[in-house]
Amino acid sequence: MTDLVGRDRKHLWHPYSTATASPLFGVVAAEGTRLTLEDGRTVVDGMSSWWAAIHGYRHPVLDAALHAQVDRFAHVMFGGLTHAPAVELAELLVSLTAPQLTKVFFADSGSVAVEVALKMAVQASPGRHRVLTVRGGYHGDTSGAMSVTDPDGMHGLYAGHVVEQVFLPRPRPLYDEPVRDEHLAEVAEVLQRRGHELAALVVEPVVQGAGGMRWYSPDYLRRLVSLCREHGLLVVFDEIATGFGRTGELWGADHAGVVPDIVCLGKALTGGTMTLGAVLCTDEVADRVCANGGAFMHGPTFMANPLACAVSQASVRLLVEQDWRGTVARISEALTAGLAPAWDLPGVADVRVLGAIGVVELEESCDMAVLQPRLVEEGAWVRPFGRLVYTMPPYTSSLEDLETVTGAIVKALQPAGRP
Repeated sequence: MTDLVGRDRKHLWHPYSTATASPLFGVVAAEGTRLTLEDGRTVVDGMSSWWAAIHGYRHPVLDAALHAQVDRFAHVMFGGLTHAPAVELAELLVSLTAPQLTKVFFADSGSVAVEVALKMAVQASPGRHRVLTVRGGYHGDTSGAMSVTDPDGMHGLYAGHVVEQVFLPRPRPLYDEPVRDEHLAEVAEVLQRRGHELAALVVEPVVQGAGGMRWYSPDYLRRLVSLCREHGLLVVFDEIATGFGRTGELWGADHAGVVPDIVCLGKALTGGTMTLGAVLCTDEVADRVCANGGAFMHGPTFMANPLACAVSQASVRLLVEQDWRGTVARISEALTAGLAPAWDLPGVADVRVLGAIGVVELEESCDMAVLQPRLVEEGAWVRPFGRLVYTMPPYTSSLEDLETVTGAIVKALQPAGRP
Protein backbone atom coordinates (compact mmCIF):
# COMPACT_ATOMS: atom_id res chain seq x y z
CA MET A 1 0.00 0.00 0.00
CA THR A 2 3.06 2.23 -0.04
CA ASP A 3 4.12 4.64 -2.79
CA LEU A 4 0.91 4.35 -4.78
CA VAL A 5 1.90 7.12 -7.14
CA GLY A 6 5.29 5.59 -7.93
CA ARG A 7 3.81 2.16 -8.58
CA ASP A 8 0.96 3.69 -10.58
CA ARG A 9 3.33 5.45 -12.95
CA LYS A 10 4.89 2.15 -14.04
CA HIS A 11 1.69 0.76 -15.54
CA LEU A 12 -1.43 2.93 -15.35
CA TRP A 13 -2.77 5.46 -17.84
CA HIS A 14 -5.20 8.02 -16.43
CA PRO A 15 -8.09 9.81 -18.19
CA TYR A 16 -7.42 12.84 -20.35
CA SER A 17 -3.68 12.73 -19.73
CA THR A 18 -0.37 11.56 -21.05
CA ALA A 19 0.85 8.09 -20.13
CA THR A 20 2.64 9.63 -17.13
CA ALA A 21 -0.08 11.66 -15.44
CA SER A 22 1.07 14.66 -13.43
CA PRO A 23 0.26 15.72 -10.81
CA LEU A 24 -1.11 12.56 -9.17
CA PHE A 25 -2.30 11.86 -5.63
CA GLY A 26 -2.86 8.49 -3.96
CA VAL A 27 -6.13 7.98 -2.06
CA VAL A 28 -6.24 5.50 0.82
CA ALA A 29 -9.73 6.23 2.19
CA ALA A 30 -12.93 8.06 1.28
CA GLU A 31 -15.73 8.72 3.73
CA GLY A 32 -18.44 11.35 3.86
CA THR A 33 -17.16 14.32 1.88
CA ARG A 34 -13.48 13.70 2.55
CA LEU A 35 -10.68 11.90 0.77
CA THR A 36 -7.63 10.75 2.74
CA LEU A 37 -4.44 10.93 0.73
CA GLU A 38 -1.49 8.57 0.96
CA ASP A 39 0.63 11.22 2.67
CA GLY A 40 -1.96 11.59 5.46
CA ARG A 41 -3.58 14.81 4.28
CA THR A 42 -7.38 15.01 4.12
CA VAL A 43 -9.14 17.02 1.43
CA VAL A 44 -12.79 17.96 0.97
CA ASP A 45 -14.20 16.56 -2.26
CA GLY A 46 -15.59 19.34 -4.42
CA MET A 47 -16.17 17.13 -7.47
CA SER A 48 -18.50 14.34 -6.28
CA SER A 49 -16.14 12.05 -8.19
CA TRP A 50 -17.00 13.65 -11.52
CA TRP A 51 -20.51 14.62 -10.40
CA ALA A 52 -21.62 11.12 -9.41
CA ALA A 53 -21.13 10.71 -5.61
CA ILE A 54 -24.00 12.99 -4.63
CA HIS A 55 -24.34 11.34 -1.19
CA GLY A 56 -20.61 11.35 -0.50
CA TYR A 57 -18.66 8.19 0.25
CA ARG A 58 -19.46 5.11 2.36
CA HIS A 59 -23.03 6.23 2.89
CA PRO A 60 -24.61 3.56 5.11
CA VAL A 61 -27.78 3.31 3.01
CA LEU A 62 -25.83 2.66 -0.19
CA ASP A 63 -23.39 0.28 1.47
CA ALA A 64 -26.28 -1.69 2.95
CA ALA A 65 -27.94 -2.03 -0.47
CA LEU A 66 -24.73 -3.39 -1.98
CA HIS A 67 -24.16 -5.86 0.87
CA ALA A 68 -27.76 -7.11 0.74
CA GLN A 69 -27.64 -7.74 -3.00
CA VAL A 70 -24.20 -9.37 -3.08
CA ASP A 71 -25.51 -11.85 -0.51
CA ARG A 72 -28.19 -12.84 -3.06
CA PHE A 73 -26.26 -12.74 -6.34
CA ALA A 74 -23.88 -10.29 -7.95
CA HIS A 75 -24.84 -10.79 -11.58
CA VAL A 76 -26.88 -12.77 -14.07
CA MET A 77 -27.19 -12.18 -17.78
CA PHE A 78 -30.16 -10.03 -18.80
CA GLY A 79 -30.88 -11.90 -22.02
CA GLY A 80 -34.01 -13.94 -21.33
CA LEU A 81 -33.75 -13.39 -17.56
CA THR A 82 -34.93 -10.64 -15.24
CA HIS A 83 -34.57 -9.81 -11.54
CA ALA A 84 -36.08 -7.61 -8.86
CA PRO A 85 -33.35 -4.91 -8.73
CA ALA A 86 -33.79 -4.14 -12.44
CA VAL A 87 -37.59 -4.26 -12.38
CA GLU A 88 -37.84 -2.09 -9.27
CA LEU A 89 -35.30 0.46 -10.52
CA ALA A 90 -37.14 0.76 -13.85
CA GLU A 91 -40.42 1.31 -12.01
CA LEU A 92 -38.79 3.97 -9.83
CA LEU A 93 -37.25 5.86 -12.76
CA VAL A 94 -40.51 5.80 -14.70
CA SER A 95 -42.33 7.20 -11.66
CA LEU A 96 -39.91 10.14 -11.41
CA THR A 97 -39.79 11.16 -15.07
CA ALA A 98 -42.48 12.42 -17.45
CA PRO A 99 -45.47 10.06 -17.84
CA GLN A 100 -44.69 9.64 -21.54
CA LEU A 101 -41.36 7.94 -20.75
CA THR A 102 -42.38 4.35 -20.08
CA LYS A 103 -39.62 2.08 -21.41
CA VAL A 104 -36.20 1.63 -19.79
CA PHE A 105 -33.04 0.20 -21.35
CA PHE A 106 -30.04 -0.19 -19.01
CA ALA A 107 -26.53 0.51 -20.26
CA ASP A 108 -22.99 0.22 -18.95
CA SER A 109 -22.34 3.94 -18.46
CA GLY A 110 -23.43 7.41 -19.49
CA SER A 111 -21.46 7.27 -22.73
CA VAL A 112 -23.02 3.94 -23.64
CA ALA A 113 -26.46 5.35 -22.78
CA VAL A 114 -25.85 8.00 -25.45
CA GLU A 115 -24.84 5.26 -27.91
CA VAL A 116 -28.08 3.44 -27.14
CA ALA A 117 -30.15 6.61 -27.61
CA LEU A 118 -28.52 7.32 -30.98
CA LYS A 119 -29.14 3.77 -32.18
CA MET A 120 -32.76 3.93 -31.00
CA ALA A 121 -33.33 7.22 -32.82
CA VAL A 122 -31.83 5.98 -36.08
CA GLN A 123 -33.58 2.61 -35.96
CA ALA A 124 -36.89 4.37 -35.26
CA SER A 125 -36.40 6.72 -38.24
CA PRO A 126 -35.82 4.79 -41.48
CA GLY A 127 -33.94 6.79 -44.09
CA ARG A 128 -32.66 9.31 -41.55
CA HIS A 129 -29.07 8.52 -40.61
CA ARG A 130 -27.72 11.73 -39.07
CA VAL A 131 -28.58 13.63 -35.91
CA LEU A 132 -28.67 17.32 -35.06
CA THR A 133 -26.90 18.87 -32.08
CA VAL A 134 -25.34 22.13 -30.89
CA ARG A 135 -21.75 23.18 -30.48
CA GLY A 136 -20.39 23.37 -26.97
CA GLY A 137 -21.88 20.02 -25.96
CA TYR A 138 -20.22 16.96 -24.45
CA HIS A 139 -21.81 13.51 -24.51
CA GLY A 140 -19.05 11.00 -23.77
CA ASP A 141 -15.96 9.32 -25.16
CA THR A 142 -17.29 6.40 -27.22
CA SER A 143 -17.58 6.83 -30.99
CA GLY A 144 -21.26 7.75 -31.26
CA ALA A 145 -21.07 10.01 -28.24
CA MET A 146 -17.99 11.70 -29.69
CA SER A 147 -19.87 12.34 -32.92
CA VAL A 148 -22.32 14.64 -31.12
CA THR A 149 -19.69 16.28 -28.92
CA ASP A 150 -18.32 19.66 -30.02
CA PRO A 151 -15.92 18.86 -32.91
CA ASP A 152 -13.65 21.72 -31.85
CA GLY A 153 -13.39 20.36 -28.31
CA MET A 154 -11.52 17.48 -26.73
CA HIS A 155 -12.38 14.99 -29.48
CA GLY A 156 -11.15 17.05 -32.42
CA LEU A 157 -8.32 14.57 -32.88
CA TYR A 158 -10.81 11.98 -34.10
CA ALA A 159 -12.32 13.97 -36.96
CA GLY A 160 -12.75 11.64 -39.89
CA HIS A 161 -13.06 8.62 -37.63
CA VAL A 162 -16.44 9.40 -36.10
CA VAL A 163 -19.67 9.93 -38.02
CA GLU A 164 -20.10 13.53 -39.17
CA GLN A 165 -23.25 14.89 -37.57
CA VAL A 166 -24.99 18.22 -38.16
CA PHE A 167 -24.03 20.99 -35.74
CA LEU A 168 -25.88 24.18 -34.89
CA PRO A 169 -24.14 27.15 -33.25
CA ARG A 170 -23.69 27.06 -29.51
CA PRO A 171 -26.93 28.29 -27.87
CA ARG A 172 -26.41 32.04 -27.65
CA PRO A 173 -28.91 33.35 -25.09
CA LEU A 174 -27.65 32.64 -21.57
CA TYR A 175 -29.97 31.34 -18.86
CA ASP A 176 -31.63 34.65 -17.96
CA GLU A 177 -31.37 36.33 -21.36
CA PRO A 178 -34.29 36.84 -23.76
CA VAL A 179 -34.52 34.74 -26.91
CA ARG A 180 -34.95 36.56 -30.22
CA ASP A 181 -35.96 35.17 -33.59
CA GLU A 182 -32.44 35.60 -34.95
CA HIS A 183 -31.16 33.14 -32.34
CA LEU A 184 -33.19 30.42 -34.09
CA ALA A 185 -32.68 31.61 -37.66
CA GLU A 186 -29.90 29.16 -38.48
CA VAL A 187 -31.83 26.35 -36.79
CA ALA A 188 -34.79 26.96 -39.09
CA GLU A 189 -32.52 27.15 -42.14
CA VAL A 190 -30.69 23.91 -41.34
CA LEU A 191 -33.92 22.06 -40.66
CA GLN A 192 -35.46 23.31 -43.88
CA ARG A 193 -32.44 22.14 -45.85
CA ARG A 194 -31.50 18.93 -44.07
CA GLY A 195 -34.41 17.96 -41.83
CA HIS A 196 -35.31 15.00 -44.05
CA GLU A 197 -31.99 13.26 -43.20
CA LEU A 198 -32.02 13.95 -39.45
CA ALA A 199 -33.35 11.32 -37.05
CA ALA A 200 -33.09 13.31 -33.83
CA LEU A 201 -31.96 16.34 -31.90
CA VAL A 202 -29.45 15.49 -29.14
CA VAL A 203 -28.70 18.11 -26.46
CA GLU A 204 -27.89 18.58 -22.81
CA PRO A 205 -30.95 20.43 -21.50
CA VAL A 206 -30.14 23.99 -20.29
CA VAL A 207 -26.67 23.16 -18.92
CA GLN A 208 -23.73 22.28 -21.17
CA GLY A 209 -21.35 20.36 -18.91
CA ALA A 210 -17.83 19.32 -19.82
CA GLY A 211 -18.07 21.30 -23.06
CA GLY A 212 -17.93 24.58 -21.17
CA MET A 213 -19.91 24.45 -17.90
CA ARG A 214 -22.36 26.94 -19.38
CA TRP A 215 -26.11 27.35 -18.95
CA TYR A 216 -28.41 28.65 -21.66
CA SER A 217 -31.98 29.93 -21.95
CA PRO A 218 -34.80 27.45 -21.21
CA ASP A 219 -36.90 29.35 -23.75
CA TYR A 220 -34.24 28.69 -26.40
CA LEU A 221 -34.51 24.97 -25.60
CA ARG A 222 -38.31 25.07 -25.86
CA ARG A 223 -38.19 26.78 -29.26
CA LEU A 224 -35.41 24.52 -30.52
CA VAL A 225 -37.41 21.41 -29.61
CA SER A 226 -40.56 22.81 -31.21
CA LEU A 227 -38.79 23.51 -34.50
CA CYS A 228 -37.22 20.06 -34.57
CA ARG A 229 -40.52 18.34 -33.96
CA GLU A 230 -42.10 20.29 -36.81
CA HIS A 231 -39.58 18.53 -39.06
CA GLY A 232 -40.18 15.06 -37.60
CA LEU A 233 -37.05 14.77 -35.46
CA LEU A 234 -37.08 12.80 -32.24
CA VAL A 235 -35.79 14.69 -29.20
CA VAL A 236 -33.00 13.16 -27.08
CA PHE A 237 -31.97 14.81 -23.81
CA ASP A 238 -28.64 13.91 -22.23
CA GLU A 239 -29.40 14.25 -18.50
CA ILE A 240 -26.28 12.39 -17.41
CA ALA A 241 -24.79 15.47 -15.74
CA THR A 242 -27.96 17.54 -15.28
CA GLY A 243 -30.16 14.89 -13.69
CA PHE A 244 -30.94 14.09 -10.07
CA GLY A 245 -31.26 17.67 -8.85
CA ARG A 246 -27.86 19.08 -9.77
CA THR A 247 -29.26 22.17 -11.53
CA GLY A 248 -31.88 22.96 -8.89
CA GLU A 249 -34.59 21.00 -10.71
CA LEU A 250 -34.84 17.22 -10.61
CA TRP A 251 -34.15 17.12 -14.36
CA GLY A 252 -32.58 19.76 -16.57
CA ALA A 253 -35.63 19.51 -18.83
CA ASP A 254 -37.81 20.78 -15.98
CA HIS A 255 -36.35 24.27 -16.39
CA ALA A 256 -38.01 24.42 -19.80
CA GLY A 257 -41.05 22.23 -19.17
CA VAL A 258 -40.16 20.08 -22.19
CA VAL A 259 -40.55 16.30 -22.44
CA PRO A 260 -38.05 14.45 -24.66
CA ASP A 261 -38.76 11.29 -26.61
CA ILE A 262 -35.58 9.69 -25.25
CA VAL A 263 -33.55 10.59 -22.15
CA CYS A 264 -30.13 9.38 -21.04
CA LEU A 265 -29.20 8.99 -17.36
CA GLY A 266 -25.93 8.08 -15.63
CA LYS A 267 -23.36 9.46 -13.17
CA ALA A 268 -25.41 10.13 -10.01
CA LEU A 269 -27.76 7.26 -10.85
CA THR A 270 -25.77 4.89 -8.60
CA GLY A 271 -24.65 7.57 -6.15
CA GLY A 272 -21.14 7.21 -7.51
CA THR A 273 -20.67 3.62 -6.33
CA MET A 274 -20.67 1.71 -9.62
CA THR A 275 -21.05 2.32 -13.33
CA LEU A 276 -24.58 2.23 -14.76
CA GLY A 277 -26.54 4.15 -17.37
CA ALA A 278 -30.21 4.15 -18.30
CA VAL A 279 -32.15 5.20 -21.37
CA LEU A 280 -35.85 5.97 -21.07
CA CYS A 281 -38.10 6.36 -24.09
CA THR A 282 -41.73 6.64 -25.05
CA ASP A 283 -43.95 3.79 -26.18
CA GLU A 284 -44.00 5.40 -29.63
CA VAL A 285 -40.21 5.22 -29.93
CA ALA A 286 -40.18 1.60 -28.76
CA ASP A 287 -42.94 0.68 -31.21
CA ARG A 288 -41.12 2.35 -34.10
CA VAL A 289 -37.85 0.62 -33.27
CA CYS A 290 -39.48 -2.78 -33.10
CA ALA A 291 -41.65 -2.24 -36.18
CA ASN A 292 -38.77 -1.17 -38.36
CA GLY A 293 -36.04 -3.47 -37.13
CA GLY A 294 -37.76 -6.29 -35.31
CA ALA A 295 -35.45 -6.15 -32.32
CA PHE A 296 -33.24 -3.44 -30.87
CA MET A 297 -29.71 -4.61 -31.57
CA HIS A 298 -27.82 -3.69 -28.43
CA GLY A 299 -26.98 -5.96 -25.50
CA PRO A 300 -24.21 -5.22 -23.00
CA THR A 301 -22.79 -8.28 -21.21
CA PHE A 302 -23.32 -6.64 -17.84
CA MET A 303 -26.63 -4.99 -18.70
CA ALA A 304 -28.83 -4.34 -15.65
CA ASN A 305 -26.18 -5.62 -13.26
CA PRO A 306 -28.10 -6.45 -10.04
CA LEU A 307 -25.56 -4.78 -7.73
CA ALA A 308 -25.69 -1.56 -9.73
CA CYS A 309 -29.49 -1.63 -9.96
CA ALA A 310 -29.87 -2.29 -6.23
CA VAL A 311 -27.58 0.55 -5.20
CA SER A 312 -29.21 2.86 -7.76
CA GLN A 313 -32.59 2.26 -6.16
CA ALA A 314 -31.12 3.11 -2.78
CA SER A 315 -29.41 6.25 -4.09
CA VAL A 316 -32.45 7.59 -5.95
CA ARG A 317 -34.79 6.93 -3.04
CA LEU A 318 -32.35 8.52 -0.62
CA LEU A 319 -32.40 11.63 -2.81
CA VAL A 320 -36.11 12.02 -3.48
CA GLU A 321 -37.23 11.13 0.05
CA GLN A 322 -35.37 14.12 1.49
CA ASP A 323 -35.65 17.87 0.87
CA TRP A 324 -33.22 17.70 -2.04
CA ARG A 325 -34.49 20.99 -3.46
CA GLY A 326 -33.73 22.81 -0.20
CA THR A 327 -30.34 21.11 -0.02
CA VAL A 328 -29.36 22.19 -3.52
CA ALA A 329 -30.60 25.73 -2.83
CA ARG A 330 -28.42 25.88 0.31
CA ILE A 331 -25.39 24.70 -1.65
CA SER A 332 -26.15 27.23 -4.38
CA GLU A 333 -26.20 30.09 -1.89
CA ALA A 334 -22.91 28.97 -0.35
CA LEU A 335 -21.22 28.63 -3.75
CA THR A 336 -22.44 32.06 -4.81
CA ALA A 337 -21.09 33.69 -1.64
CA GLY A 338 -17.87 31.69 -1.53
CA LEU A 339 -16.88 32.22 -5.17
CA ALA A 340 -17.82 35.92 -5.32
CA PRO A 341 -14.30 37.09 -4.28
CA ALA A 342 -12.94 35.45 -7.47
CA TRP A 343 -14.40 38.37 -9.44
CA ASP A 344 -11.60 40.54 -8.07
CA LEU A 345 -8.79 38.23 -9.20
CA PRO A 346 -6.73 38.98 -12.31
CA GLY A 347 -7.34 36.64 -15.22
CA VAL A 348 -10.91 35.75 -14.19
CA ALA A 349 -13.43 36.11 -17.05
CA ASP A 350 -16.62 34.99 -15.30
CA VAL A 351 -18.02 33.54 -12.08
CA ARG A 352 -21.36 31.72 -12.27
CA VAL A 353 -23.54 29.41 -10.20
CA LEU A 354 -26.62 27.35 -11.05
CA GLY A 355 -27.99 24.88 -8.54
CA ALA A 356 -25.12 22.92 -7.03
CA ILE A 357 -22.68 23.93 -9.79
CA GLY A 358 -20.12 26.66 -9.28
CA VAL A 359 -17.74 27.86 -12.00
CA VAL A 360 -14.83 30.25 -12.21
CA GLU A 361 -13.94 30.78 -15.87
CA LEU A 362 -10.44 32.06 -16.61
CA GLU A 363 -9.23 34.16 -19.52
CA GLU A 364 -6.47 31.64 -20.25
CA SER A 365 -6.12 27.89 -19.73
CA CYS A 366 -4.87 27.01 -16.27
CA ASP A 367 -1.59 25.24 -15.59
CA MET A 368 -2.73 22.00 -13.95
CA ALA A 369 0.79 21.18 -12.73
CA VAL A 370 0.68 24.34 -10.64
CA LEU A 371 -3.00 24.76 -9.81
CA GLN A 372 -3.90 21.20 -8.77
CA PRO A 373 -1.27 20.98 -5.98
CA ARG A 374 -2.27 24.45 -4.76
CA LEU A 375 -5.89 23.35 -4.43
CA VAL A 376 -4.86 20.22 -2.51
CA GLU A 377 -2.62 22.32 -0.29
CA GLU A 378 -5.67 24.44 0.54
CA GLY A 379 -7.60 21.31 1.56
CA ALA A 380 -9.89 20.75 -1.44
CA TRP A 381 -10.12 18.22 -4.24
CA VAL A 382 -11.13 20.21 -7.33
CA ARG A 383 -10.22 19.09 -10.84
CA PRO A 384 -9.98 22.05 -13.26
CA PHE A 385 -9.83 21.67 -17.02
CA GLY A 386 -8.99 24.17 -19.72
CA ARG A 387 -10.11 27.61 -18.59
CA LEU A 388 -12.60 26.25 -16.06
CA VAL A 389 -12.17 25.81 -12.33
CA TYR A 390 -15.48 24.41 -11.15
CA THR A 391 -17.08 22.52 -8.30
CA MET A 392 -20.03 20.12 -8.12
CA PRO A 393 -19.94 19.14 -4.44
CA PRO A 394 -21.78 16.21 -2.85
CA TYR A 395 -25.23 17.10 -1.53
CA THR A 396 -24.06 15.99 1.92
CA SER A 397 -21.52 18.84 2.04
CA SER A 398 -21.68 20.98 5.16
CA LEU A 399 -21.35 24.76 5.13
CA GLU A 400 -17.80 24.27 6.38
CA ASP A 401 -17.06 21.89 3.49
CA LEU A 402 -18.39 24.38 0.96
CA GLU A 403 -16.39 27.22 2.51
CA THR A 404 -13.27 25.06 2.30
CA VAL A 405 -13.83 24.26 -1.38
CA THR A 406 -14.72 27.78 -2.50
CA GLY A 407 -11.99 29.29 -0.34
CA ALA A 408 -9.43 26.93 -1.84
CA ILE A 409 -10.47 27.90 -5.37
CA VAL A 410 -10.20 31.62 -4.65
CA LYS A 411 -6.89 31.31 -2.84
CA ALA A 412 -5.33 28.94 -5.38
CA LEU A 413 -6.15 31.38 -8.18
CA GLN A 414 -4.49 34.31 -6.48
CA PRO A 415 -1.16 35.41 -7.98
CA ALA A 416 1.91 34.02 -6.24
CA GLY A 417 2.86 36.10 -3.24
CA ARG A 418 -0.58 37.68 -2.83
CA PRO A 419 -2.06 37.08 0.66
